[in-house]
Amino acid sequence: MLHHVSVGVRDVERAAKFYDAVLGALGYKRVMEFMPYAVAYGEDLPMFWVQLPHNQQVATAGNGVHISFIARTKGAIDKFHDTAMELGAQNAGEPGPRPDYSPDYYGAFVYDFDGNKLEATLLPLPKPAQAKKAVKKAAKKAPAKKAAKKGTAKKAAKKAPAKRIKKRAKRR
Repeated sequence: MLHHVSVGVRDVERAAKFYDAVLGALGYKRVMEFMPYAVAYGEDLPMFWVQLPHNQQVATAGNGVHISFIARTKGAIDKFHDTAMELGAQNAGEPGPRPDYSPDYYGAFVYDFDGNKLEATLLPLPKPAQAKKAVKKAAKKAPAKKAAKKGTAKKAAKKAPAKRIKKRAKRR
């Protein structure tokens, strides 16, 4: 869904050392740089930018904004948090389960040197076969709900082609 995210910092070189280490703990790397103005991280493409603000004003963190990075293991999240703490980040939430978010959610939170709130998240996705079943099940339920609102399923089935024919006739 997202193309990229940018955060403003006061000192790109200092921030880059921090992000090289903490994002490296999650398996991401610096993929582009325009020193001393900006650096970008990702697997292959620049998806997370650390940069001086475009308006050349002092960088400030957005109130309530936080950015979550996908982690592949709980160990990577632990390393992300430990590395951030060693480098002088501020703790915003120890690594651990977050059952109030979802039963399998595991994450950790930190603030970088400029107040940007960062998270590393592990939320196992359903297996492809389970995901396909869930999509099919949802698709089967959707037409039944619409038909129930209009009357019976047979009435809804009869009305649908008639509506399409009328729309086509209007277009001609």
